[in-house]
Amino acid sequence: MKKLYLLKGFLLLFAGQQTVFAQADYSSSERLAQRITALSKTYPSWIKSRPLIKTTSGKEVWMMTIGTGKTEQKPAIALVGGVEGTHLLGVEMAIGFAEQLLAASGTDSIRNLLNKQTFYVFPNMSPDATDQYFSKLKYARSGNVRNIDRDRDGKTGEDGFDDLNGDGKISWMRIADPTGTFRLNPEDPRSLIPIDVTKGEEGQYLLMQEGLDNDKDGVFNEDGAEGVHFNRNSSYNYKNFIPGAGEFAVSELENRALFDFLYDAFNIYAVVTFGPQNNLSWPIQVNQPGLTKRIVNSWSENDAKVNSLVSERYNRIIGAKDAPKTMAESGDFSQWAYFHYGRFSFSTPGWWLPKLKPDTTIKQKNVGIEDPVADYLRWAKGKGISNTFTEWRVVSHPDFPGQKVEIGGLDPFVLSNPPYQLVDGIVKKHTDFVLTLAAMAPQIDLVGLKTEKIDGGLNRVSVKVVNIGTLPTLTKIGEKSYFLKKVAVKLNIGSGQSVLSGRKNQLLEVISGKGFTELSWLIKGSGKISIEAGSPSSGSKMIDVSL
Repeated sequence: MKKLYLLKGFLLLFAGQQTVFAQADYSSSERLAQRITALSKTYPSWIKSRPLIKTTSGKEVWMMTIGTGKTEQKPAIALVGGVEGTHLLGVEMAIGFAEQLLAASGTDSIRNLLNKQTFYVFPNMSPDATDQYFSKLKYARSGNVRNIDRDRDGKTGEDGFDDLNGDGKISWMRIADPTGTFRLNPEDPRSLIPIDVTKGEEGQYLLMQEGLDNDKDGVFNEDGAEGVHFNRNSSYNYKNFIPGAGEFAVSELENRALFDFLYDAFNIYAVVTFGPQNNLSWPIQVNQPGLTKRIVNSWSENDAKVNSLVSERYNRIIGAKDAPKTMAESGDFSQWAYFHYGRFSFSTPGWWLPKLKPDTTIKQKNVGIEDPVADYLRWAKGKGISNTFTEWRVVSHPDFPGQKVEIGGLDPFVLSNPPYQLVDGIVKKHTDFVLTLAAMAPQIDLVGLKTEKIDGGLNRVSVKVVNIGTLPTLTKIGEKSYFLKKVAVKLNIGSGQSVLSGRKNQLLEVISGKGFTELSWLIKGSGKISIEAGSPSSGSKMIDVSL
């Protein structure tokens, strides 16, 4: 543990000296490429970078391999950002981790880590979507550029967003209508909240994103330029015929390229996703009926215990409280990483709106009703942030003649992404977490070697195959898949030697963290033999024995 704290200290020291990457806002795809290129030039012995694939629009999806030597033969963590196009912070957390790790590569702690483990970093899996933040028309986007006929009318892209007030961003429309399902928040009339019909509340407004019904089908903005969402196109719990899912699972170049790489990377023991799901602040709860289904949809009890242990360390390091509980959507990448890929899958959005104390200056009428917009506005005011809300203004709307229509509301992206000045601190804490996770990696060792001479030129040899790491050598669901590599033990003998009992080659079941499996052999003959044990995701060890 002392080494871990020293390692964190080195990271903070060196990260503070890295002014070459200083910037004032989130990274466009061009800026991300510049940062990756700079790392490759500055640390050529530690990092190899390449485009994993290009999207249909020609944007590059990058991957970085950080480590030394034969990186594919060392236990690895995969870090994935940009799984959700509106989550710009995830991109910064992934590239920021790489920058801070490499900035400290001159220290003994990081050098030793990179000699033993590999980090695969995929900073942005949704460049088509995230770049909408930097476009002339800014709006919250999740999909790529694939042409999708969402309304099944034989046309594509005929009913996208319209900037009705000409401010360069798509915000919200509130339309005065007694049949609406929203009303003004009495504590903050800038925000609207859903009505509760069980309490006799009456509607005041319709609420929808800014735009026109261009194709006159009664639906607004349903068929624009946005295509398939990376985070709805995974094979686990894939649901067709929903917006952003795609025609079939893993239909997109981005998803297929990442999955093809990961399936060949047997050395990966954990996947860390910087995205909307959060099983780090709130660890997975076992769903017993889900364990008995033909298609398992619950974490195993043993794996859930590991998740709880990692969660406890995450919360201790991050220090942020009151994280909202999340529910995975269909096709979610972090769910795929556990249920279909079979690895430990940890996911976090990295930031959420802090829980605020009640405003004692007003009489609370809205007790029990959540309003993230009003909460954000009060938080932003306390932080001196004043440029993330568009005041409501009346416009003339051709689809609502004779009705009062106003454009305004909270700007896109701000609820899921903090002001950029907070990003560096978030990245530092999450870098510390990833290093803590790496320190928990499964690691095979051979201990307790015993040799005993027996009459007739026989020798009994025994040894313990120990996992000195905290994480088990495989997840339970990975063990059941028959795809992941178990710990293999091999006994190497020479000429004139033979094994009378025990197997020369064998595969071991899961070895829990700090657990062991004891093996023994009865060998005829003298001389040297060797015992080796290991797997791609837990490392290997070999010892020589003289008989």
